[in-house]
Amino acid sequence: MKNYLLSLIALFAIVSCQSPTTTPTPTSAITVPQRTVKLAKDRYNVAFLIMDGVYNTELTAPYDIFQHTIFRDSIKAMNTFLVANTLNPITSFEGIRLLPDFNYLKDNLPQIDILVVPSAEHHLDTDLEDEAMLNFVRKVDKTAKYMTSHCDGAFVLAKAGILDNSVSTTFPSDIGKYKEMFPHLDIRSDVFFVHDGKYITSAGGAKSFEATLYVAEIMYGKKIAQSLAAGLVIDWQMEEVPKIVIEK
Repeated sequence: MKNYLLSLIALFAIVSCQSPTTTPTPTSAITVPQRTVKLAKDRYNVAFLIMDGVYNTELTAPYDIFQHTIFRDSIKAMNTFLVANTLNPITSFEGIRLLPDFNYLKDNLPQIDILVVPSAEHHLDTDLEDEAMLNFVRKVDKTAKYMTSHCDGAFVLAKAGILDNSVSTTFPSDIGKYKEMFPHLDIRSDVFFVHDGKYITSAGGAKSFEATLYVAEIMYGKKIAQSLAAGLVIDWQMEEVPKIVIEK
């Protein structure tokens, strides 16, 4: 019996050390201080702009949906990563500590196809005085396929000046402040999100899921969007969601 058990243990050890049979997705490694970020080739690059006080839901809702595209077949999936003005831990409003993948002040970032701006605690005041952050947003806007915001992230896009000719929305109870701060903008309420050209702004909170699933549907089609929604136990029917879509 003892010899049998030793043989069985040895067999398990051999099997556990074998390489996986699946072929790994090709990646390119970008070395930055403290971290090496591996980005798979032939994918869209989706950057999430974070800072201290970022709200969990407006970050994790779109991150969940976009990251899950890597588990769907026959589509150009998405690389998802965090960008900040530091590589030190960022603390969310709710207390979760996050490690940025890139420092947009110092690092050589990859081409960003979609920028996601979640809401943060000071998006109505001191964050809007951060000219370096606003310049980063303006720079990404020049080449990005989509610029998206959730909740008060719209204040950042508006302050950067990139919503001047677009319809937008924000967190319901901040609509009044949004109109007061940016009286020249075309601002809408009573909708979950607004899509105008390359800009998608959402009311935030749990509605961040709907806005992101909308992006997934216009990029990948209804079947993929519903599959992503099902993976998160969301009943997704785009035609039933209160929204504004500006055709251009």
